[in-house]
Amino acid sequence: MTNCHAKDIPYRFDFSKYSKVQMPILLKNRTKRLVIFVGLLGDFDSIEYIQLIVPILPKLKKACISLCIIAIGNEESKNRFCNYTGIPKEHLYVFPNNVIHNSFGLDKGLEFFSLTYLNLLLMCAGLGSKGTIKEVVRGYIGDPKSSQIFRNDVVIRLGKLPSFSASIFKAAGGEGFQRPFELATHRLANMIEVISNWKLYMLNGLYLTQRGGTFLISENDNFLYSYYSKSLLSYSETMRQPLRFLENWVPDLTK
Repeated sequence: MTNCHAKDIPYRFDFSKYSKVQMPILLKNRTKRLVIFVGLLGDFDSIEYIQLIVPILPKLKKACISLCIIAIGNEESKNRFCNYTGIPKEHLYVFPNNVIHNSFGLDKGLEFFSLTYLNLLLMCAGLGSKGTIKEVVRGYIGDPKSSQIFRNDVVIRLGKLPSFSASIFKAAGGEGFQRPFELATHRLANMIEVISNWKLYMLNGLYLTQRGGTFLISENDNFLYSYYSKSLLSYSETMRQPLRFLENWVPDLTK
């Protein structure tokens, strides 16, 4: 089954097109490949997306799907990112710039001002970043069509703030779905991690607004799926269930 949403991407992956770009060797393997592009490792989308990928690693392996994550960073930020998210280092490839992102036609984000910090602030406010405010609000009000984030026995730590049990969300809204303030709390924890290590994660301000993308490539180098992010908090085309695109290729994805 083919699901290709980018009009400028070929049906078949042509490696000759990228001959001048340093490509991770995993992209050239003759296996089914899930290739995830993220921007800077401190981008909130980068952390949140990969945190969702970590629990399904055994299912990807069982489905014979290799994972390749491409990000902007260095070895130091990679180490911090892997330790925080739990993603094994062998799946993450870091580059000092967005050359490889550009070769895939990924969106650079808002470029209204020459100062990327101002562009990032505007995108956070929803300007030039469709759907961002809606997604922020969803994090606060909850979503009965999204999955629960925290187990009840998890202790949540938010920097210097007092820690508390995730069971508070059950008391406030029930369980088995995304409860009010649950996703917002998860994002706050990630934000604290990034701000506390800003210079490490955000090593080059030129790429603060760089967006990512997701590609599933077959053993024969055909594109089975592609998605280009254009906004903050839009790393998936189905943010309520971000990994839904894998349902056709990964058995028991939601179990």
